[in-house]
Amino acid sequence: MVFRPYSLTRQSCRLLGTAICGALAFGCNKEGGGIAMPARPPAAVTVAEAVSRDVPVYIDEIGKCTAVESVNIFPQVAGQITNVHFTDGTDVKKDQLLFTIDPRPYKAAVSQATAMLAKDKAASENANAFAKRQLEVFNMKSISAADYDQARFAADAANAAVEADQAALDNANINYDYCFIKSPIEGLAGARMVDPGNVVKANEGNMLVIQKMDPIYADFTINEKQLSTVRQNMANGTLKALVNIPTDGDSREGQLTFLDNVVKDGSGTVKLRATVPNKDRHFWPGQFVNVRLVLNVKKDAVLVPAIATQLGQTGNFVFAIKQDGDKAIAEQRPVTLGQPQGDMIVVEGNIQAGDVVITEGQNGVMPNGPVRILNPAPPAQQTASAQK
Repeated sequence: MVFRPYSLTRQSCRLLGTAICGALAFGCNKEGGGIAMPARPPAAVTVAEAVSRDVPVYIDEIGKCTAVESVNIFPQVAGQITNVHFTDGTDVKKDQLLFTIDPRPYKAAVSQATAMLAKDKAASENANAFAKRQLEVFNMKSISAADYDQARFAADAANAAVEADQAALDNANINYDYCFIKSPIEGLAGARMVDPGNVVKANEGNMLVIQKMDPIYADFTINEKQLSTVRQNMANGTLKALVNIPTDGDSREGQLTFLDNVVKDGSGTVKLRATVPNKDRHFWPGQFVNVRLVLNVKKDAVLVPAIATQLGQTGNFVFAIKQDGDKAIAEQRPVTLGQPQGDMIVVEGNIQAGDVVITEGQNGVMPNGPVRILNPAPPAQQTASAQK
């Protein structure tokens, strides 16, 4: 048996052509001679109404919480810690006693300076009395000017010694007060770094960190392209900032209170700061947060559910319902997307408030094709209030 692949292929093509012609002849109608194609059923879709409402124009950024006041407690005199007067992690009041450094050496220095001051005061009084008498004698021409000058200079030196002693006493009292370390602010104490019995050196070694929790700062950055927009809106008044913890979503309202005076090299960013009430300590220093800086309010913006928007070769669009008699037709309308507003999104284009748009089932929709609506579109006011 001889194998002829070329002749078999030609024979197969002839058989295939015959079968196709037979199928076409069977499917032709008698009137027009065309092929009867089955009608495509309307696509099943769900819909919603476009709504109009005033919406914020905003910038979303990631920020970090910082304490409004944060104080590192350092010893200002050397000595041994004799007492700790607070518990780690508790609230402390302004001027509350925190640590005691052994005050005995500094109390002794105060006593010594007090005694020296008393001694020199007595010497000063004596020198001043002698200089006064010498002046009387000098006026009677009984002593020389040199003798009087000597008495006067001795009195001045004694007075200066008194002033020096007073300064030494003041310094001794200050050092004595430093033995009793008090909180300079009201806030939350962290973990202490020293215990009773430890010896500390003056101005060395952090003993404790205290942070004020209410209000709290939310620091964040914007890029330099957004700087002019932020500044223009700041000129119209204080800007609002909505701050929330990513895992929580409960936004707290604060105010923008700081705009840095420099664009950082390399990153091209500018630092901003919002001040947020934090009485319940919802936010914590060092915690990352979402910050929404509200620039202004866009009046009468048109919104549709975000799931209604589609992306095609020519850009974004939505399918809007157009009634053709008793039929619902899907009309493709190009739109420009604005900022999301919850589950809704701002759109600009050939969409008006009250238009009915397709939210689900777009994959089965043909432009200008019929659709079957599975749900009635809710009233515009109801949709808007549900999204606020």
